[in-house]
Amino acid sequence: METSLHRQLKEIYADGEAQLEAPLEKFRIDVVCGDELVEIQHGSLAAIRDKVGQLLPTHRVLVVKPIIRCKWIVRQDARGGRVLSRRRSPKQGGVLDLFHELIYFTRVFPHANLSLEVPLVEIEEWRYPGHGRRRRWRVNDHEIEDQKLLRVDRVHRFRSGDDLIRLLPKGLPSPFHTGHLAQQCGVPRWVAQRIAYCLRKMKLACEAGKAGNARLYQLPRPQTRRKAA
Repeated sequence: METSLHRQLKEIYADGEAQLEAPLEKFRIDVVCGDELVEIQHGSLAAIRDKVGQLLPTHRVLVVKPIIRCKWIVRQDARGGRVLSRRRSPKQGGVLDLFHELIYFTRVFPHANLSLEVPLVEIEEWRYPGHGRRRRWRVNDHEIEDQKLLRVDRVHRFRSGDDLIRLLPKGLPSPFHTGHLAQQCGVPRWVAQRIAYCLRKMKLACEAGKAGNARLYQLPRPQTRRKAA
C-alpha cells in the first residue's frame, strides 16, 4: 500500500503538467515531467535497479531516494485508533546513508541519463500493536500504519562520480584505507567499508596495495575523474 510519504513526494516532484503513475512500455512511472522520468524509492534501490537500467538507454531518469533525518513515532492503541504517545526516535539519518543503498546500484550509477536526488526528510511514523498477529513473544512488536512527510530539510543531487566523491572528507590521506575513512567521516568501520566498496565498483577509486591487512584505495586525479564521469 502506498504511504502518505510516497504520495507527498510525488506531489512535490510533479509540476502542473506532470503525469502521475503513467504507463510507459511495460513499466509504470511515478512521475513523468516532460522528457524526464521520476522514480521515488523509499525502499531498497535494488527493487528498481533493473527497471532503471532498462530505461536509461532511451530516457532521462531521476531517482529520488529519501533518507529519514528525523523520525517522530506516533503510537496508537489499534489501527486507526486513539493516539497514545508521540516521541522522537533517537536514530538520525544523513546523506552518507545513501551508500547503504548504492551497493545495490553500482551497475547503474553513474550514467549520463541518470540523476540521483536525496531529500533529507523529517517524518511521522504511525504505529499500532502487531503482536496479536505474529511474534507474540516480542513485547515491542508493532505494525506501521503510515509514514507522513513533515518537512524536507535539505536535498542532495548527484549526477556524476565527482558528486559522490565530494561527500568524502578533504583530509583523507592518499592512499587511504577504511580506517581513515571511518575516523574522518565519523562512522563505524563497516560503513566505511561499504563506501569503499561502492567507490571501487563504480571505478571512482582503485585498490593501491595493502597496509598490513587493510586494503588501500586511491582516488583518481580530478582531471581523470572528469573524463571518467
